[in-house]
Amino acid sequence: MSISSAMSNAVLGLRAAGRGADVISNNISNALTPGYGRRVLELSSTAANGLSGVREVGVTRIVNEGLASDRRLADAANANTQGTMDFLTKVERLLGTPDSPASLSGALSRFEGALVTATSRPDAADRLETAVVEARSYASYLKAASDGVQEARTQADRTIASQVTELNGALKQVQTLNTEITKSQAQGRDTAGLLDMRQRVVDQIGTLVPLRQIARDGGQIALYSTSGAALIDGQASTIGFQPANLVTPYMSVGAGTLSGLTINDQPVRTGSDSGALRGGALAAQFAIRDETSIEAQADIDAMARDLVERFADPTVDATLAPGDAGLFTDNGSAFDPADEVGLASRLTLNAAVDPAQGGEAWRIRDGINAATSGTVGDSTLLQSLTVALTDPRAVASGSFAGSVLSTSGIVSAVISGVGGELNIAEQNATFAASRLDELTQLQLAEGVDTDQELQRLIQVEQSYAANAKMIATLDELMDILNRL
Repeated sequence: MSISSAMSNAVLGLRAAGRGADVISNNISNALTPGYGRRVLELSSTAANGLSGVREVGVTRIVNEGLASDRRLADAANANTQGTMDFLTKVERLLGTPDSPASLSGALSRFEGALVTATSRPDAADRLETAVVEARSYASYLKAASDGVQEARTQADRTIASQVTELNGALKQVQTLNTEITKSQAQGRDTAGLLDMRQRVVDQIGTLVPLRQIARDGGQIALYSTSGAALIDGQASTIGFQPANLVTPYMSVGAGTLSGLTINDQPVRTGSDSGALRGGALAAQFAIRDETSIEAQADIDAMARDLVERFADPTVDATLAPGDAGLFTDNGSAFDPADEVGLASRLTLNAAVDPAQGGEAWRIRDGINAATSGTVGDSTLLQSLTVALTDPRAVASGSFAGSVLSTSGIVSAVISGVGGELNIAEQNATFAASRLDELTQLQLAEGVDTDQELQRLIQVEQSYAANAKMIATLDELMDILNRL
């Protein structure tokens, strides 16, 4: 080997070692950076014009695409189950647990106790007033539960709007990055940074919508939802949604009063079982707004209907005629079974018996339509009201329609049903979170191993030192030759 050949070899080795150290240091500093793919400097030998050495082929970005895809799907499932669990937790908080005084069952127990107490002393005005207050309180609990469910629906609708905006923006970013990657590849530039950026955006989309990534020519990718809807394939799709300012019990997608989704102006399904974008954070919000909340509202309205009908029975209160409003009313009027949706939010105590509305508390003892106060010691109606509250009767609607239950039985059944659904949701969320954590750890393990990178850095330093020593030796040799 000639001196010039050896010098060329050493210089190329120094250059490769410096580039390798730069790649390794970037790996170590970005070990925990989301979307970062480990880089490896590819080298090969070269020989030209009688000179030889090492040549930099390029920097290769190493990512396990299959594992990344599985982790994205797990992320979407985790977001979906978490959304469901959060909603059911809120419903349980609205209804309360049976052992809590500040709950629907606690309010019902106080109402029932107040009726019993008033029955024992029908002449005591304070006891009659207490019974009225507890009746009003129980109606307020039902109304608060209904309002809370609709608030959750409204929030879900707003979240959908926000997520759709985020999704559209992310799809446009992927389209732009696709173009930049193709251009960079054509110009021979390093695309690793652009690929990292695109992976972060794809991961962002993957939380909202479970997706499949398909490689295209020129380093581009196409994205499809797991149900087959095209999100981007060349051009980014446009997801359409129109938010509502306020969601009420009467609003639904089927009635045309709530917006569904469109993809490139074509309507698509949004159901949790058949939706075009089902399975992720976006689908969870649609399920809350259009499925689970409607089911919860139906049960709350069923409890309100049962309460209204129990006390509107003329056999309970002889002063009532068929069709008259009883102790509990639909916003002051008699209840129409054809207008059950949202009843709980309209539930009020009959003004005739409520001093807060200008009524008289003695009517809870003498009858809603009584013109004057009757015998103060007569507890017949109070006893009938207590029996009406506690006797089992067929439930007319809701998830327990057809069951024969007392008022407390209906309340307990609804609360237990929510508790059971929440328990299942928590199990699903725990499984999804564990799966996501496991896949995340696997992805990190296949990413940057800092120990391994440090070992490679030591090897690079040794290579650098060897080439530097070679140059120093050649320099000494040249000096010797020049002195001859």
